[in-house]
Amino acid sequence: MPLNRLMKVLPAAAMLAALAMQSTLFAQGALVVAVPTPTTDTGIPLAPANAAAVRTPSAPGAWGGERTGNEATLSDRVVDYQIEATLDPDKHTIDGKQKLTWRNRSSQPVRVVYMHLYLNAFQNANSTFFTEQRNTGNAVRSDALAKDGEWGYIELRSVQQNGAAVNWSFVQPDGGPATDQTVVKLELPEYVEPGASTTLDIRFFDKLPRVLARTGYFGSFHLVAQWFPKMAVLELPGERGATQTRWNAHEFHAESEFYADFGNYDVKLTVPKAYKVGATGEPQGSPVEKDGMLTHHFVQGDVHDFAWTADKRTAEPLVDTWTGPGSPKVTVTVLFPPEYRHNAAPAMKAAKDSLSYFSNTLGPYPYKTLTVVIPPHNAREAAGMEYPTFFTADSYEDVTPGTFNAMDLDFVTIHEFGHGYFYGILASNEFEEPMLDEGLNEYWNQRMLRDGGRKIDATTALLKRIGFAPAFDVFHAERAGAVLENPADPVGENAYGRLQGIGPAYSRTATVMRDLEAQVGKEAMERAFKEYYRRWKFRHPSVADLRETLADVTGQRQLVETVFAQQVYAVNKVDDRISSFSSEEQLPQPGYIIDKGKRVELTAAKTSEQEDEIREKWDKAHPDAREGTGPFPFRTEVILRRRGVAVPQRLVVKFADGSKETVQWNGEERWKRFEWIKPVKAVSAELDPERKHLLDTSKLDDSRTLKADSRATRRWTFDFAAFVQTLIALIATV
Repeated sequence: MPLNRLMKVLPAAAMLAALAMQSTLFAQGALVVAVPTPTTDTGIPLAPANAAAVRTPSAPGAWGGERTGNEATLSDRVVDYQIEATLDPDKHTIDGKQKLTWRNRSSQPVRVVYMHLYLNAFQNANSTFFTEQRNTGNAVRSDALAKDGEWGYIELRSVQQNGAAVNWSFVQPDGGPATDQTVVKLELPEYVEPGASTTLDIRFFDKLPRVLARTGYFGSFHLVAQWFPKMAVLELPGERGATQTRWNAHEFHAESEFYADFGNYDVKLTVPKAYKVGATGEPQGSPVEKDGMLTHHFVQGDVHDFAWTADKRTAEPLVDTWTGPGSPKVTVTVLFPPEYRHNAAPAMKAAKDSLSYFSNTLGPYPYKTLTVVIPPHNAREAAGMEYPTFFTADSYEDVTPGTFNAMDLDFVTIHEFGHGYFYGILASNEFEEPMLDEGLNEYWNQRMLRDGGRKIDATTALLKRIGFAPAFDVFHAERAGAVLENPADPVGENAYGRLQGIGPAYSRTATVMRDLEAQVGKEAMERAFKEYYRRWKFRHPSVADLRETLADVTGQRQLVETVFAQQVYAVNKVDDRISSFSSEEQLPQPGYIIDKGKRVELTAAKTSEQEDEIREKWDKAHPDAREGTGPFPFRTEVILRRRGVAVPQRLVVKFADGSKETVQWNGEERWKRFEWIKPVKAVSAELDPERKHLLDTSKLDDSRTLKADSRATRRWTFDFAAFVQTLIALIATV
């Protein structure tokens, strides 16, 4: 927004503060000035700006304790939203009113509360969102700015508590620019006593942006997300590392997503009659028509967000049902524009396959609906985004089976569905601990593909017709995005404090979890994740809660804690390699020896003569001897070097007679020598033959042969997968 326009909407003091702060607050995505922990008027602090991976496990009673299934509701509902909203699709505006009931779970009275106005991230280029994107160079979905007339915002038009007006002001809890208006502080006329609830009557108005990242419009298509005033989360002692009651209310950062309390949503959406609507939750009967408008009514309990879409170009939806043990009958709906009709059936199949896999490996899907939206042409910035019971997939002109496009449509559908578990039901804090959603979900997505025998297809329809169809193991491709050589950020880092952007929160986390699985065993890892889901569904777990569950269930606490110390709470590269490999005959050597009690000198000539005689006799006695055998023993030596953090390693050396030697290297040394004296020569040495450590910087230096062996070229596939990762880089933004 030009400076002269900006000054019309900002007070002078705020404008001066913004200009002064912008040059100092943000550098490469990290704050460079100290930001004190702000407090409210009632003494309840806000979560610190740099909050990241939690180290202390949550208390047993956190978030109301484990859900047994015998409670009246799936979650311990904290909020209740009753929203009525009317869309003007030509002006791309929404006129809304909201009755928000909030329950004070704490033991102290509350008079100051916080709400998120996420849509204000798109009101100008000086929001925290665009400031970070500009300063770090890490574009989210698109590096473009909105054009004139295409910015978006949300206005609070009135807020009342029991008929009394509520005062509010914008705050920046993370020390972002004073121009950011994504968090609002409300000073209530009346205290909310411990255990009591209060209701706020809110009028609000949205101007949707041209879709640049996740939400907005293109033509008649409207993807409406983060569109209503949303209450921040009041965390209690023993929840996610909190030692005292605190508000968790972060600004809308460029690479962060969302965190909110569970509750009930009762939403009425009024749109022109020609528009088809899809939304979070269950439709309540048929839409009601009045004055050429239809009001669609949706209700969904035990979720923490609500999103919807409306488009007059949407084709007749594809609808099917799915059933699974422990789950209700699920109605699956795919909404799509006419130009992407051929994407609908693959998206439906991927969604139903995902329902089966996640239900079987984690736990039953608890909702009755699932809506999949395929965005139209020129609206792909809205693709690949998750909301409860509702998500956007991707769209391609060509989805020929066996091609990259078909694989990507499947993967994005699987990925966004998977968020329904890790973001939706488990409801981790994506501002502070994105690995718990993006990373764990990515890991489970690849696990689903691997268990189904799927590969990463890296071809096109044209290349396939000429017989070139490379395919890669899913986890070997994933590791290429894990920043193996020079990682800067622990996987437990928050979403907005990363030097290398949010991508490694996906790929590096998935690789760390896969490597842990390789060590504890596939079945043990699945048991642990089932238990994690059982313990923490509808409860907002932390990284420490994941760590404790994995340690408890696998029975390998020391290993789990070591992995978390090395890669989650800190960052270390893994880089073990075979430094040298040799296998040489041990020949007679010149010098004095004791023969029959007398000292006898073996000259060099005598030694050589003796060697020839022994070799000649042996050759005559063994005319069909295998290469690598002979009259003299072989000394085989392997030296391993460590240029990263210590991980348990296995070395296998194979010999010419088919035998092998296997040793473990579990120490902290920076190098290790292994040697054998055997009657046969070694032919190969391989470190990590089972590929347990895909986090290793390079798998090309894990094996050696003493003779050229074309089979060794298979090793290239582990790092050639980087090519694949380049093609699927967009996954790191969904």
